[in-house]
Amino acid sequence: MPPDGHPVRTPPVARPAITGGATEITDTQCPAEETRNEPFMKKRTPPHNTRHAPPAVTNPGDLDLPLSRDLLVGLYVLQRGRFVEADESLCRILGYADPADLLGRRLWDMVPPDAHRRVTLRRQAPAPADDREAGFPIQRSDGTAIRVRMQGVRAMYRERPANVGYLIDLSAIEYVADALDKYRTIINAVEDSVAEVDLDGTIRFSNLSGFRIWGVDINETIGQDYRAYTDPQTAQSIYEAYNKVFRTGEPGKNIIYEIIRKDGQRRMVEDSVSPIRGPDGTITGFRTVSRDITDRMVAETRLAEHRTRLEAIFRSVKDAIITVDPELRVIEANASAETICGLDTRRIVGRVFPQCLRDCARSCCDVLQQTLQKKNTIREYRVECGLAQRHHQLVSVSSSPLLSPEGRFMGAVLVIRDITLLRDMERELREKHQYQNIIGKSKRMQEIFNLLEELADLETTVLLTGESGTGKELIAKALHYSGQRAFKPFLAVNCSALAESLLESELFGHVKGAFTGAVSSRQGRFQAANGGTLLLDEVGDISPLIQLKLLRVLQEKEFERVGEASPQKVDVRVIACTNKDLREKIRNGEFREDLYYRLKVVEIALPPLRERLDDVPLLTEHFRQMFNKRFRKNIEGVSDEVLAEFMNYHWPGNVRELEHVIERAFVLCHGTLIGPEHLPPEIRGHKTAAVTLPAAGPPKKKKQAQEIIAALNQTFWNKSKAAARLGISRQTLYRKMKSLDILQSHADRTLPDR
Repeated sequence: MPPDGHPVRTPPVARPAITGGATEITDTQCPAEETRNEPFMKKRTPPHNTRHAPPAVTNPGDLDLPLSRDLLVGLYVLQRGRFVEADESLCRILGYADPADLLGRRLWDMVPPDAHRRVTLRRQAPAPADDREAGFPIQRSDGTAIRVRMQGVRAMYRERPANVGYLIDLSAIEYVADALDKYRTIINAVEDSVAEVDLDGTIRFSNLSGFRIWGVDINETIGQDYRAYTDPQTAQSIYEAYNKVFRTGEPGKNIIYEIIRKDGQRRMVEDSVSPIRGPDGTITGFRTVSRDITDRMVAETRLAEHRTRLEAIFRSVKDAIITVDPELRVIEANASAETICGLDTRRIVGRVFPQCLRDCARSCCDVLQQTLQKKNTIREYRVECGLAQRHHQLVSVSSSPLLSPEGRFMGAVLVIRDITLLRDMERELREKHQYQNIIGKSKRMQEIFNLLEELADLETTVLLTGESGTGKELIAKALHYSGQRAFKPFLAVNCSALAESLLESELFGHVKGAFTGAVSSRQGRFQAANGGTLLLDEVGDISPLIQLKLLRVLQEKEFERVGEASPQKVDVRVIACTNKDLREKIRNGEFREDLYYRLKVVEIALPPLRERLDDVPLLTEHFRQMFNKRFRKNIEGVSDEVLAEFMNYHWPGNVRELEHVIERAFVLCHGTLIGPEHLPPEIRGHKTAAVTLPAAGPPKKKKQAQEIIAALNQTFWNKSKAAARLGISRQTLYRKMKSLDILQSHADRTLPDR
């Protein structure tokens, strides 16, 4: 539109301008009046009174009337209400192919009775050309009705009085007027300004949006120069843009400039200009479509700033981010893709992603393919890249659908995170908290792990003591598989499960015929474990005879099979374990003291679970993962109440009992979280956990310890919740527990008075 955007009022549509006759149809009365008025008419128009006689008409075309076929105007001659002459246009309007079919018909037969009076009105001034109420309905030959207006003059036709005139089809004019109204409604409803400008820059027409954009009234715009609301520099640039359209005859687009509204507000406007041509093809003006793009430009600026920030994040993020289209062609990749995947991000755009990869397992391509095919999200899929330059690189791969703002699927986004360091840290942490599948982070277990590392490559005999279920066999296996004998046999014998004669044969073997039933020679466990490790479980239950033979094996490194006199050399590391007090057995004469000291070169006393409650959460998580695989479930963990019950229970069966309790809970749990209802009755509501308090101390420290113990008991030894109750951080709570020597061992115990 022109810069000022003011509309021009459109002149009304031209209607046919008819001159002549001052009255409507003078000779077309209704039948009831025709006979009654005939003498009066004759009297008033005597045939011999030439001074008042109407002009003689020999042909309707002789009338000097501005007729046009394009406007659907037809000529007629009526005598006594009947058509005696009609031109082709009239026949076409009324639907008669042959004029002969119309001649002789009475006008009144074609006009509805309720319209007769309007036809017979006399001496009325002609209706204005734009008066749609003028006229009356008339029936066409096919029965349809149209609206017409008739006007004529009295004349003599073939020596008889007649009414000669024209008939206008108002239906076509009304159609054009309605179309114009619709056009005006539509053009004013358009958000953009639509205007017409003369060659001298004067605004001749504008729709209502033009006034709104420029902030002016219609009277202030029409006739104004279209550059009136711009500064001189902007006005010159607009002139040059319009002048280019004039010189080239081609439309101009994207003409952007700033306007200054009447209220002083500055707005940005974008014009599209096309030339207006006259009948001879010369350019007579310009038609402009203007749009206020201020809000759009602000949004585009903000979007550009937002995109710049996102691109900065995209470039700086440590994860490799690669977007592909549905055909796996790379859309974009960030700098981290070069570091993690070894890709040249400047050369891979537009290429098929799998073809860009070199010297790797391409496992991420399978993840991308699944997202593209199923349009789903895959999260944290761990794979080893296998890059030649980065051996053992472990990455976490995630893939999500790439969607347009309208939700249309556009491809996939691949995110690759290098978790090699994380894997190494997890491994280090796991090794710190466990040793050869032995779980524990408590101080005592850490001391045992350190001792096991020192004993791993030594050939010394080890005695493992501790309550049943504390994991003595696991310690024995850890010693074996972490040492030089790891690839040799590891055998275990339960000494309390066999009678003396059977145990002797089991340990040392026998020859054929050595005793009744010895139908063949048999290899013993010492011989089978040669070069490896033999675990003697429950060694405190063996008989004195077996103790003597075992002592010889430990001293001489040789043994004799039952029924055989010649000894055999053997290289076996012996690990013994028992849950009995061997010193008590020695005092009672049930165990050889010399054998005891042979076995107890190094003694490892395993603490019961109640003395290492800090390991309960670790063990619980270990068993959860183990049973999830075994039972093919997806249990996410145990509730806080369950963990509190575990921490309060005294665990007479130690780790083995905890394992069986969690296995039972897995059988009963059908959800994703183990609750108290899944625990056996002897554990639910059991209270044994208490606190070993400092032996002595100042009254202030004693009171502080009591407060900490009370908070811990109230929160079932949940350190985070206890710290919150005390109003201190968890780290501060740990520090105070350490300084006050607060250990968890008994329940709800108060400090002794000193």
